[in-house]
Amino acid sequence: MESKCKLYAYFHLFLFFTSLLLQAQAADPQTDSLLTLKSKLTDNNSNTLQDWSINNSNTKPVPSCSWSGIRCNQNSTSVISINLSSKSLSGTFPGPLFSVFTDLLELNISDNSFSGEFPPEIFNLTSLRSLDISLNNFSGPFPNGGVSSLKNLVLLDALSNSFTGSLPTDLPLLENLKVLNLAGSYFTGSIPSGYGSFKNLEFLHLGGNLLSGNIPRELGDVRTMTHMEIGYNSYQGVIPWQLGYLSELKYLDIAGANLSGFLPKHFSNLTKLESLFLFRNHLSGEIPWELGNITSLVNLDLSDNHLSGTIPESFAELKSLKLLSLMYNEMSGTLPEGIAQLPSLDTLFIWNNYFSGSLPKSLGMNSRLRWVDVSTNSFQGEIPLGICSRGALYKLMLFSNNFTGSLSPSLTNCSTLVRIRLEDNAFSGVIPFSFSQLPDISYIDLSRNKLTGGIPQDISKATKLDYFNISHNPELRGKLPHEIWSLPRLRNFSASSCSLSGPLPVFHSCKSVTVIELSNNNVSGTITPSVSSCHSLYKMDLAGNIIAGGVPETLSKLPHLKVLDLSDNSLAGSIPSDKVFRSMGKQAYEGNANLCGLPLKPCAAYSSRKLVSVLVACLVVIIVAGTLGLFYVHHRSQGRWKMVSFSGLPHFTADDVLRSFEPSEEPPQVSSSVCKAVLPTGITVTVRKIELQGKKRGVVLNVLTQMGNARHVNLVRLLGFCYNNHLVYVLYDNNLHTGTTLAEKMRTKKRDWVTKKRIINGVAKGLCFLHHECYPPIPHGDVKSSNVLFNDDKNMEPCLGEFGSKYMLHLNKGLVSSDQMNDVIRAEKQKDIYSFGELVLEILTNGKLRDAGRVVDNKPKDVLLREVYAENENGFEQEVKRVVEVALLCISSNQSDRPCMEDALRSLSETHGSNRLK
Repeated sequence: MESKCKLYAYFHLFLFFTSLLLQAQAADPQTDSLLTLKSKLTDNNSNTLQDWSINNSNTKPVPSCSWSGIRCNQNSTSVISINLSSKSLSGTFPGPLFSVFTDLLELNISDNSFSGEFPPEIFNLTSLRSLDISLNNFSGPFPNGGVSSLKNLVLLDALSNSFTGSLPTDLPLLENLKVLNLAGSYFTGSIPSGYGSFKNLEFLHLGGNLLSGNIPRELGDVRTMTHMEIGYNSYQGVIPWQLGYLSELKYLDIAGANLSGFLPKHFSNLTKLESLFLFRNHLSGEIPWELGNITSLVNLDLSDNHLSGTIPESFAELKSLKLLSLMYNEMSGTLPEGIAQLPSLDTLFIWNNYFSGSLPKSLGMNSRLRWVDVSTNSFQGEIPLGICSRGALYKLMLFSNNFTGSLSPSLTNCSTLVRIRLEDNAFSGVIPFSFSQLPDISYIDLSRNKLTGGIPQDISKATKLDYFNISHNPELRGKLPHEIWSLPRLRNFSASSCSLSGPLPVFHSCKSVTVIELSNNNVSGTITPSVSSCHSLYKMDLAGNIIAGGVPETLSKLPHLKVLDLSDNSLAGSIPSDKVFRSMGKQAYEGNANLCGLPLKPCAAYSSRKLVSVLVACLVVIIVAGTLGLFYVHHRSQGRWKMVSFSGLPHFTADDVLRSFEPSEEPPQVSSSVCKAVLPTGITVTVRKIELQGKKRGVVLNVLTQMGNARHVNLVRLLGFCYNNHLVYVLYDNNLHTGTTLAEKMRTKKRDWVTKKRIINGVAKGLCFLHHECYPPIPHGDVKSSNVLFNDDKNMEPCLGEFGSKYMLHLNKGLVSSDQMNDVIRAEKQKDIYSFGELVLEILTNGKLRDAGRVVDNKPKDVLLREVYAENENGFEQEVKRVVEVALLCISSNQSDRPCMEDALRSLSETHGSNRLK
């Protein structure tokens, strides 16, 4: 009995202590705070924090110590680390919940989607050593004033958020801080001079903000600094020479920072510096000889500046140098032999300068060169024999120089090559490549040289070849490899003006090919119907050969074919009737004596069936015309005006429109060519009056009908027109015409880059639609800023007005005959492209550069770019430069150099995220 009583007592005692333990667990404030935190956050993965729950089997004093992302002290009595990085969490971060974590050493909430203002309560965690809030969307000002309480903080990372306002000024009070990363977070203002008083800071990253002002010279006082990134901002002034005092510095990046002046000679004191990035600034003058004293340098990039003079001979001492980039400067002289002797050099970029002389003969023999680009200079002589000797070269860019000599033996065994561009030189001799020895080659451009010996017949073994251009080697000769189209990745094959002969290879397995250029050769044979297997084909230029046979109808099955030129061959027969063939214009078929059919002259002979069909059709036309004539006579007394409406205009009669001008029942006499009218339902339209000339009414009405059916978001809508024998009133959508024009907007407000880009792309899309998706094409005829309209100021989506009007007026005045129609359309499209280029430059310069075609001819490109950069925000220079390049092509005096609008639009679309390197 006594033992039973003891057992009973022990059982109750066990229940008592178990209850106390559960109460302790339930009352644990840190666990409670974490559970509350979980309830307040949005878990976008639904199960990221699934183990954050109370489990009775957990016997630890703080149950949350066993949860994912939570680390406690040795006896599990207090949380010391919270790591919620990359958990797909979102919502506002509840700072007050963290007051219980008095022993917290680490808080990492990086790579989530937290928003709202960052809670200042976090700065009350005085034990905190590491705070990482990077890669979120915190907004508002960064808390200032409370950070100083984090006396133990070693790391503060707030990379890539959306803060506003200036950089926090009290951070230098954190004497133990070693890592400070505030990059890419939209901070404005200048770098506080107080940032020069950090005691132990080693890593500083302020890049990619909106900072301005001068870089404070006090930064040179942070002698513990080993890594400084403060570029991609918009500073004023020069690089402080005091940065030369940072004797421990290993990494310095002030690229894309709008800096001017000279390179400081004092940088020679940075004897531990390994990487120096100062590209994309406005630095000028010569490179100081003293930079050669920084023998620790591994990466040196001074590109995209205005540096002049020669490469210092002292650079021969940079034995650790791997990257040397001086491209896009104004440097001259020769490439020193000492550069070729550098044992670690693997990347050499000196393109777009004024270098001359020969490349050092030892280039490539002393280091494992991987990428060499010396293009667009004035180098001469031969390719160094040993440029591939170390077996690592994969990109070789020598184009647009004055190189001579043969490609062999220097390139014979370059088995590592992926990309080679040697165009626009004077190389001679045979092409030495054995494609079976080039397993990774993808891009070859040997055009505009003096090569001979034909195209290597084993090119079909280049299974990764994407682009091949051998055009304008007039003595090349030879035949086209018969399996050329079967290369699995080939997109572009260009071999124009190469004196090639032999049959055109049969098209099979050519699914990837987009461009075929074989003009001005002696290629024979026929275009086989199997060309329909080239599903991606965009351009086929076979002009100026001796190709016979007919034009295969299967070409019409190619969905992407936009450019076809079969002129000056020996083709015969009838051009297929599909509209694809007509859309190419007669210039695509001219010079084939036995070829007929639209868009050329009709074929002289018809089969009897065709003749019967034609006669029947004519009879039907006569009957219909007679019926319409009787109908017209019968209804002539009801008025001479007729109405044509398009999509978007309610049903109105001609009388409704005419009465909207004035109350008179007589036909209105609109005094000017353009006015406004209010239709019976209250719709306001813009009206253009056209006085019909002679017998041109039918032509004008046809063009108006085509314009009315042209619907695109970037075109002003033509709603309808009413007409009689002498007048036409054309009705346009007034919602846009009443909006402000681009010309007016540029006069009143400077636009940001994103808005400019939207306007330029919108105009390009509208023109591309007119030129390439309308048949026949509709030339705009008057592309200018006053004809670019907007519906509202919010989305700034442009609409082209007045499209086709000038062209239509020319037709009306009899200035264009039907035989001249295609030629005029082609010429007017060229004018549109030219005007588009001028408009782009006008937009980029906020209206300051008008009639750019006339001005740019007398202005160096670098000067133009500086003027354009000055009118746009910093940080977008590469995108702006690409758009300028498209504009300059459009206003080229040589029409053959101008892109079509489709190509221009494609190039503009590629500006996003464009790489600095080729």
